[in-house]
Amino acid sequence: MPAEAGLRAVLELARWAPSGDNTQPWRFEVRGEREVVVHGFDTRAHCVYDLDGHASEMSLGALLETMAIAATGQGWAMQAHRRTGGVPSGRTAFDVRFEPEEGLRPDALIGCIASRSVQRRAMRTRRLAAAEKQALEAAVAPHYRLLWRERVAERLDMARLLSAVARVRLSMPEAWHVHREVIEWNARYSTDRMPDQSLGVDALTRQLMRFVLGRWERVRFFNRYLAGTAMPRLQMDLIPGLACGAHFALVAAREPHTIDDHVAAGRAMQRFWLTATRLGLSLQPAMAPLIFARYLREGRRFSAEPGMEAAAAQAVRRLEALLGGQALRAAVFMGRIGEGPAPRSRSLRRPLQQLESVEG
Repeated sequence: MPAEAGLRAVLELARWAPSGDNTQPWRFEVRGEREVVVHGFDTRAHCVYDLDGHASEMSLGALLETMAIAATGQGWAMQAHRRTGGVPSGRTAFDVRFEPEEGLRPDALIGCIASRSVQRRAMRTRRLAAAEKQALEAAVAPHYRLLWRERVAERLDMARLLSAVARVRLSMPEAWHVHREVIEWNARYSTDRMPDQSLGVDALTRQLMRFVLGRWERVRFFNRYLAGTAMPRLQMDLIPGLACGAHFALVAAREPHTIDDHVAAGRAMQRFWLTATRLGLSLQPAMAPLIFARYLREGRRFSAEPGMEAAAAQAVRRLEALLGGQALRAAVFMGRIGEGPAPRSRSLRRPLQQLESVEG
């Protein structure tokens, strides 16, 4: 295959990397037959979940790991260097080059890149086998480790915790702005958002959510007088939180601080997720507890709505009891995992030609 066609094949696979709310915070600037500049941007200005742009930086790490894996299919090794000067605030740029490497075999994870997805519905409660856990732990070693919470009581504790966090998320205007924009209604698939059919709720709840999310005044009224968060939390958090094989936390050797720390965490996250896919396991991230924990740890406000930060603090204390204080500070990714069918609805990706631009 000509080098130029090989590069396009790599980028076609790379665009399937995961990103928060399917934002795809990257653009590709092709510089040569085996050279590309990845222009990254973050969503901190309008997304409460993208604290200091770290969520987007993790997505960029997932993209780079996906590119490196995809490149092995061309017999190429990847080198990526982050630019440290001349990049505007909120932006990141990586100079990426691919070089042929004799004897390099395709990575076994290549076939999982496009099929990896999020499963928000209930999974089987079978515990992961020792061999499955060993494979997942090996995928992130030696710089990361995995904490497992898999007993019924632990899964129930995590389900309640996630439900409490969801109550905060669904009751604060700062998150309402995000939720209103990132859902594509009446959709099974979406190239740039989350289709509503992938949310893990029944059709009646989806219709109610669409109506309520239309105006903040409706959100406040339903939450205050009609238990508006009850059904979404039951279907998206409580039931799935219990119906899984385990909850996990991906923990770094030290607390992440820098851009490079979060990019590296994203690379580990993606390798873990692809390995789970190869094992036939489903996965659902749960990043909000970690994000709220950092807001609170650093004394930074995230909502002007009365009671939200106190409620989040109570949930974070429960998470600290489940994971341990040191692990919570160094945790970069968490979620639930288990055996289950592939989701019937999922986010797709923008066509490559829409991503071949330096404009973010």
